[in-house]
Amino acid sequence: MLRALIWDVDGTIAETERDGHCVAFNQAFEEAGLAWRWSPDYYGPLLHVAGGRDRILHDMAQRADAPATTAEREALARALHMRKNALYAERVAAGALSPRPGVLRLMDEAAAAGVKLAIATTTSTSNVQALFNSFFGDGWRQRFAAVVCAEDAPQLKPHPQVYLRALHGLGVAASEAFALEDTPNGLLAAQAAGIACGITRSAFFVHDRYPGATWVRPDLDTPTAMTLDGIRESLSVNISTP
Repeated sequence: MLRALIWDVDGTIAETERDGHCVAFNQAFEEAGLAWRWSPDYYGPLLHVAGGRDRILHDMAQRADAPATTAEREALARALHMRKNALYAERVAAGALSPRPGVLRLMDEAAAAGVKLAIATTTSTSNVQALFNSFFGDGWRQRFAAVVCAEDAPQLKPHPQVYLRALHGLGVAASEAFALEDTPNGLLAAQAAGIACGITRSAFFVHDRYPGATWVRPDLDTPTAMTLDGIRESLSVNISTP
């Protein structure tokens, strides 16, 4: 029995990485007087490093003009990441992002059918708050039976912690849930928690492979609408597509 849909956020619910975070990172670098800029071609591979602060640290390790000591690098990364999150929130509030095709439709269908909705993301609570206030309004938390963010699950994907805590919050077994993701790390996290997972490819993961995914699609509306019945059917018959 399908009792819950568990959603990743960045890249899955909206193209937040391309249209939000990458832009905000570059704004934060500029404000700090740094010459660093992340092009889309550079940022895509960086997404294999989970967590924005860790991406900054990973990038610093390859830059001659980065601070010399570990403590200085960590302090700068924290400051840049905090400012990036504020700039991201401003961008979202200005209407720069929109839900990906089929997301709101499937959420509404699940709610109408009594299937619980949950969030399992390793982005910050403030980022989720900004995005969902824009999409759903101030009462957005009422739509979700469980919301697990970076502060709640510090072990980043592909570690399953975020999904295990979502299952606990939902009060359902892994076999009763279905995850929606866009990245290989997200898929691995769901699988490690024992949850079947469908993939909607986002802008930076068009060519990645997803072994073991229940299905792989461009989005929830292409080539046809993915419905609750479609998810239930896919749980019994693996229908992975390119």
